[in-house]
Amino acid sequence: MKCQLGFSLTLALAFSLFAQNAESTRVENAGKVTEQILDAPERIPQDVLDQAGCVVIVPSVVKFAVGIGGSYGPGVMTCRGGIGFYGPWGAPALVALEGSSAELQLSGSGTDFVLLLMSPRAADHLLKGKVKLGDDASAAAGPVGSANLREAYVTVRAEILSYSRARGLLAGISLGGSTLRPDSGANKNLYGQDISAKDIVFNRAVSVPDCAKNLLATLQKASPTKKVKAVPK
Repeated sequence: MKCQLGFSLTLALAFSLFAQNAESTRVENAGKVTEQILDAPERIPQDVLDQAGCVVIVPSVVKFAVGIGGSYGPGVMTCRGGIGFYGPWGAPALVALEGSSAELQLSGSGTDFVLLLMSPRAADHLLKGKVKLGDDASAAAGPVGSANLREAYVTVRAEILSYSRARGLLAGISLGGSTLRPDSGANKNLYGQDISAKDIVFNRAVSVPDCAKNLLATLQKASPTKKVKAVPK
């Protein structure tokens, strides 16, 4: 009996360590994707990035069959701190991108997704449960590179802007009908405790893990301060 108990405990610890390492790798990959996207010639316009309160990165989405057209993308979400998201970027919460939109079905593996949450309402909705793009929050394909500034600001009226990157090329993409939700099991694996995405982001209940330092440093360097500007005439 003691041998069986010891084996079970060892197995449980090994599984826990494996799960934590898997989520750490997810966060590290999100940092690499963010660094590459923000260093590319055709990138997210600075004015648009500076208005985002939160960023969701879904590195290399891989589809798997769950019903008809089912897709799942394990993602990482980080938000600026403070009321209205004006402070420095904080510890990440793990999220999931799900849906059966045409874009997700066609993208397949090797595609990274980046979503910018442009309003506190969209972030609040997501962190309390889930948000369906286009229904619970207005969504649009994000502008890229040297997009006309006025057009970019008109687009930014959407609460969530989405991008995809495949074969090194970044493009705005519509993900209407897809769903973003907290990945509760993954957050437990990463932080070693039952903790909600809301507590991670809003209450700063955990410290920044080592695997997230590159992601946060990249965003902090690229956009240290949230800015709100008037629409150009």
